Amino acid sequence: MDWKKMVLTLLVTGPLVLAAAACGGGEQGADTAGLRGMVAIDGSSTVFPISEAMAEEFQIANPGVRVTVGISGTGGGFKKFCAGETDISDASRPMKQSEIDVCAGNGIEPIEIPVAWDGLTVVRNSSNDWATCMTVDELARLWQPGSTIQSWNQIRADWPDQEIVLYGPDTDSGTFDYFTDAIVGEEDASRDDYTASADDNVLVVGVDGDAGSLGYFGFAYYEESSDRLGAVAIDNGSGCVLPARETIENGTYAPLSRPMFIYVKPDALAKPQVRAFVEFYLNNATVLVPEVGYVPLGNEKYEELLGGLPAGM
Repeated sequence: MDWKKMVLTLLVTGPLVLAAAACGGGEQGADTAGLRGMVAIDGSSTVFPISEAMAEEFQIANPGVRVTVGISGTGGGFKKFCAGETDISDASRPMKQSEIDVCAGNGIEPIEIPVAWDGLTVVRNSSNDWATCMTVDELARLWQPGSTIQSWNQIRADWPDQEIVLYGPDTDSGTFDYFTDAIVGEEDASRDDYTASADDNVLVVGVDGDAGSLGYFGFAYYEESSDRLGAVAIDNGSGCVLPARETIENGTYAPLSRPMFIYVKPDALAKPQVRAFVEFYLNNATVLVPEVGYVPLGNEKYEELLGGLPAGM
């Protein structure tokens, strides 16, 4: 499935939902006085900081609602979502057709809502002063299945004869899916001799602790640890481009700029506390998304997404 084209269409034309009456309101969303109940969220560790910030602020305004935010990776989150265990699923990639089919088999028709832009960031240990820029081809040769590259001088002869220690997301991660597709050229195609984790904080600590290390994860985690790690600029054929909010938003940080999503179930959206939370999410994204290190979509897009939510059931 060519989901990249689908995503671009989505961001131009609006969310892939059956639009109905608009339900948005002021900056805080609908009137939420007296709300009670639970909102269960799980999924992407990359989207986690956004949903966690939203949950914290929403619960301050609505102390009768408890919002839980877990990290199972995008794929793991979809498994829980399609099994009916969660109301909302955080995702750093669109849902695959196979996942849509599982949801459909359980009577669930997911509503897809893009919430922010991310720049998947390749990072190096702070002692690494040579790999400040790498080409897409070099990254592909390093990460492709069966790669025999074990030291830096196997990538470029003038780089040191030093072991490369690799860190990256596990196979349930949407970041893993996106990186393998964008860099290696085939989704899920990757060498397996690297330290994998669903928790991006584990990857930050790993790259920070190994002198010859290289890894990748979401931009927010890099920005938070930029005093300890170095970003690798990406050369996609037009020169070296570092990840930054401007280059992510304007698309020059290619091919690693990507949209991020939340998915919600229609029956969950019928719960007053879930609907209020989703509306709060979209109404406050322009403020909270940049606060946690990502790039917002813009006021008009969030207003459009609010207007595309199905009417109350």
